[in-house]
Amino acid sequence: MKYKKLKPYKELKPFIHFYWELKGNEVERQWERVFPDGCAGVIINLGNSCLTDNGSVFMEFGKTYVVGAMKSFKDSYIDTDTHLLGVCLKPAVFANFYNYVSQNELTNNTIEFEKSNSFNIDKILDNPFNYFNHFYLERIKSKNNKLQPFINDIHSSKGQTSISELSKKNFVTVRKLERDFKEYIGLSPKEYLNIIRFQNALNIIKNSNQDKSLLDIALECGYYDHSHLTNDIKRNTGLSPSSFNLSHFYKV
Repeated sequence: MKYKKLKPYKELKPFIHFYWELKGNEVERQWERVFPDGCAGVIINLGNSCLTDNGSVFMEFGKTYVVGAMKSFKDSYIDTDTHLLGVCLKPAVFANFYNYVSQNELTNNTIEFEKSNSFNIDKILDNPFNYFNHFYLERIKSKNNKLQPFINDIHSSKGQTSISELSKKNFVTVRKLERDFKEYIGLSPKEYLNIIRFQNALNIIKNSNQDKSLLDIALECGYYDHSHLTNDIKRNTGLSPSSFNLSHFYKV
């Protein structure tokens, strides 16, 4: 399997994390597991039909799909002739480019886009990443992200702030915060906080040395104890913390 990422034009960096391309090869067939990160994405399939969403969705050749924010891991089957191109959007910016349903209706789902929102397969083949840049530069409707102050606070605290603190600091009610997060991200503020905390803990586990215990990492990341952290990791990844000295790609 070949996987590469590319950063967008600087004008799009506030809205797009990166573009990516994934190709299968003749040697290996495998399941690829993706963990929740609070982001939505858009994918076009340039290869044979690709099985995703833990086996429940087929992405067909030439079609474009929107992928909502996830609450748990998602597996996709990478075959020898799989060829996917995608865009990883930053949290709460989907509405900056698309007039579509609330993100709450897309959570955990992969849904085919209608033609008006789809990528042009004839134009994308020549220079896909350049195409993406022009596509999104032409579509941007607003440069404002109303949730950015909250997202900044959550990330700076590594997911260890509270909903009440967020609402007080930014002078908004908890109810309004809940409504906006579900509309623009597809997750509640608590769910998003938990994902950022989990991602921070996972990063520490993957990069820590043998001297750091799971309890130490749990307390550092705001968990009650190591079992609380272990359960959170299993829920989000389907794996135990000890698995992360291994790749989360696995062969069949």
